[in-house]
Amino acid sequence: MVLPLVIATLIASFFVLILLIGIALYIYTSLAFMSIAKRTKCKYSPGIAWIPAVGPSLISSNIAKMHWWPILLLIGAFIPFIGIIFSLVLVVYSTIWMWKTFEALERPGWWAILSFIPVLNLVLLGIAAWGKN
Repeated sequence: MVLPLVIATLIASFFVLILLIGIALYIYTSLAFMSIAKRTKCKYSPGIAWIPAVGPSLISSNIAKMHWWPILLLIGAFIPFIGIIFSLVLVVYSTIWMWKTFEALERPGWWAILSFIPVLNLVLLGIAAWGKN
């Protein structure tokens, strides 16, 4: 009788931990992109970084001086069957945007490729946002 309660508590604790980590990562990346927008004098308000998923993409695409329409790929990513193709194209555009964003911050553009490594992406984003030139 006690075992199901213990298992349910462990599962709930796991989900709460994942939620807290997700919130912390969201706050960190939003603050980083706000700083990046301020440093590069982005035409958008730095506060746009707080819009989930779209804000950092808008800031990066503006800094890269590329078209905004690839952001529409976010909508296409939710269409069944072809969403995978939309998602892959969005990953390519996001990588190009981040490459040019790093270069605008006087950092090596190839950091965008290293950003695919899970923890290293947060370190590189922090260095780009708050590091000295």
